Amino acid sequence: MPSTDTTAPSAAADTPDPAIEHRILTEACGLLDRSERGKLSLSGPDAVEFLNGQVTNELADLHPGEGRYAAFLTHKGKMLGDVRVLAVGENPQETPSELLLDTERVTLQALFDMIRRFQVGYELELGKRTLECSLFSLIGPAASEVAARASAGTASADAIAGALADTEHAHRPEQIAGCAARLVRTAEPAGVDVLCDATGGEAVQNALLRAGARPVSETAVEIVRVEHGRPRYGIDLDDTVIPQEAGLNERAVSFSKGCYVGQETVARLFYKGKPNRHLRGLRLSEPIAPGAELRLGERPVGLLGSSVLSPVLGPIGLALVRREAEPGMTVAANGGLATVVELPFSA
Repeated sequence: MPSTDTTAPSAAADTPDPAIEHRILTEACGLLDRSERGKLSLSGPDAVEFLNGQVTNELADLHPGEGRYAAFLTHKGKMLGDVRVLAVGENPQETPSELLLDTERVTLQALFDMIRRFQVGYELELGKRTLECSLFSLIGPAASEVAARASAGTASADAIAGALADTEHAHRPEQIAGCAARLVRTAEPAGVDVLCDATGGEAVQNALLRAGARPVSETAVEIVRVEHGRPRYGIDLDDTVIPQEAGLNERAVSFSKGCYVGQETVARLFYKGKPNRHLRGLRLSEPIAPGAELRLGERPVGLLGSSVLSPVLGPIGLALVRREAEPGMTVAANGGLATVVELPFSA
């Protein structure tokens, strides 16, 4: 029987202290409700073949329990969005019975439209899961321990960590508060995402809090994301960006797979060209609002994307800047200054 106990610490911090939340996220385990993210499912015998022809990473060798990060592009190689693909099935040696797709809410419609447009002739089913699934992010070095305690003794922290193998996007099913849940390994910052049916979302969230997770704000999580140099679509990336410019080739692009939309541009840039822009970190002289124009002398070289105030590093940001703005150089930004640095940030 599903648990009906919903008593737990409050899931919303009253007046978040950035320094305290930062320590939770870097030394313990913070919890953030990310249920608003876009979610879809693809099932049917042609699901893997179809999606493999639409996104940048290799999916043909994907087995249940594994996952990949990929981008989906225009025919000119520009990003329409990014997506986490999780392969689900009973037998880890067989073809997945379902693909779960997780994307930024701002790119959900583009992903949905892409699938609907190109699925003609393929035997597959597309399902909407955004409102049906809850998603909770456990972030920090104690994430596996919290997930294990919340799983009511069905798995130890070592078993969970071993099954997820410290491999980003590896995942496994568990029971939390009597509800079926899926634990997904995340990285940079390290943690565990918990996917479950929305009807059990409150019970699962409370079980995670009772197991030792501490509620944190999105502001704090964004600070840690920026410190790790992870760009976010809709803030740092848009439909003018080619994956290599954003430093996503290693994470999101396969250069040995078959054809996919936008492949020609991505491959040509990788083998024969040099990107005009690179994702860089910025150490800001003062907090500066996102969208500020960056200038090297009199020349515009980019726009500030993410901009946060780190308790450890001070004001920092991410931006796609032209290659002439090399690491170590100083650029102007809305009356302030910014030093260009390699990612990730170092203390």
